[in-house]
Amino acid sequence: QVQLVESGGGLVQPGGSLRLSCAASGFTFSYYVMSWYRQAPGKERELVASISGAFSTIYADSVKGRFTISRDNTKGTVYLQMNSLKPEDTAVYYCNAKRSTLHYWGQGTQVTVSS
Repeated sequence: QVQLVESGGGLVQPGGSLRLSCAASGFTFSYYVMSWYRQAPGKERELVASISGAFSTIYADSVKGRFTISRDNTKGTVYLQMNSLKPEDTAVYYCNAKRSTLHYWGQGTQVTVSS
């Protein structure tokens, strides 16, 4: 069955870095657009970054220049390198796989930016 398993979240001080990983299985990974979303308490889930199978990327304005999304199609894994983290980046981060009308979600990983 389809699985998206996120890892790499945690507590980090402002200005610090984290690298999230999402290991995918159960579908043809390279055919799917892979994305990271996040949801802070009391807020709607928002798109952070996306990467196509051809490696084109888009980013939310709030993370441009600080976050980098990448993928390894041979490993079925998508990454989110997060640098210069701010308290407002605190959220649960979700991995998403999308192809046409098919959407798959991971269980989420908590990122907390606090001193």
